[in-house]
Amino acid sequence: MIRFPNAKINLGLHVTARREDGYHDLETIFYPIELRDALEIIPLPEGSIPGEENPYRLFQTGISLRGDEEENLVVKAWRMIASEKKLPPIEIHLLKRIPFGAGLGGGSSDAAFMLQLLNDTFALGYSEAELMRRAARLGADCPFFIINRPALATGTGEILEPVEVDLSHLTMVLVKPDLWISTAEAYSLIRPKKPEQSLREIISLPISDWKECLKNDFETALFKKFPEIWQIKQQLYGQGAVYASMSGSGSAVYGLFEETPDLKGLFNNHFVWMNKL
Repeated sequence: MIRFPNAKINLGLHVTARREDGYHDLETIFYPIELRDALEIIPLPEGSIPGEENPYRLFQTGISLRGDEEENLVVKAWRMIASEKKLPPIEIHLLKRIPFGAGLGGGSSDAAFMLQLLNDTFALGYSEAELMRRAARLGADCPFFIINRPALATGTGEILEPVEVDLSHLTMVLVKPDLWISTAEAYSLIRPKKPEQSLREIISLPISDWKECLKNDFETALFKKFPEIWQIKQQLYGQGAVYASMSGSGSAVYGLFEETPDLKGLFNNHFVWMNKL
């Protein structure tokens, strides 16, 4: 069985408080987009992978990932469910197209889709709420990808409320420079503060007003440290974007356009994705 985990963007992001557990409270709107990975699992006969308990094989193609295979969120999702249910050995095939270190939630999406894939393939019977609770143990924004609809996220990102926002009449240009930004580093650079206006109020305004009031709190500090990200945002506005912003804690920047822009000669050394929303 195969699924296609999608990315998300953040429409605004307010870091509102530092918690006693070291994490941060935030307010943001998650919006799903059509940039996708591909994830397939193939059940294998018992004993086909010798050795360890809950055996698997991971085959990863596309964008190369860093780090230990056991730290991959897809593998962690498999380990979590295999510790609760009796499952056969599997092959996991992951084709990565969503850049990592970009603020697009690619790893979180892969993990959430893995939970759903295991649930459906092996008829495990987990409810949506049960999947969301398990997803929250894998990452703060993982539960969003279980519901995968525009949502106002609060807490650490795990408290989700439906929100009415439709960008389907617009074209998105997504640009990621060759930069990887650690989420921990990004949080260390900002001071939490209460927003003057809630995102639910801001998002109800015309998109033409968003440039002045829909803000990502990470931008100020990260633009100083990585001016190339600031430059991408300015270039998107220069091409006619009605709104542009960094997504999450970066480094990807997106622009929303009423007309499809001509990007010839721009962003030649960057990852670029353009799609009608």
